[in-house]
Amino acid sequence: MVINSSIQRAAERLDMYIKAEKAILSGAQSYNIGGQSLTRANLAEIRAGISECEAIINGGGRRRFTRLVPVDD
Repeated sequence: MVINSSIQRAAERLDMYIKAEKAILSGAQSYNIGGQSLTRANLAEIRAGISECEAIINGGGRRRFTRLVPVDD
């Protein structure tokens, strides 16, 4: 089924994003050479990817709509 496949891919991506975040936070992605700093990965982008994957996994990859009907008391 397509939904299960999407969730599985999102779970795999989430695992990679979490490993990348851990590497960045441990300092493995930042270097200082000759007084200049080089960062190979962007923590904000990694965290955005984590949020995106979690939303797909938790929401099943679908947007859910709710209809609200106002009621007079």
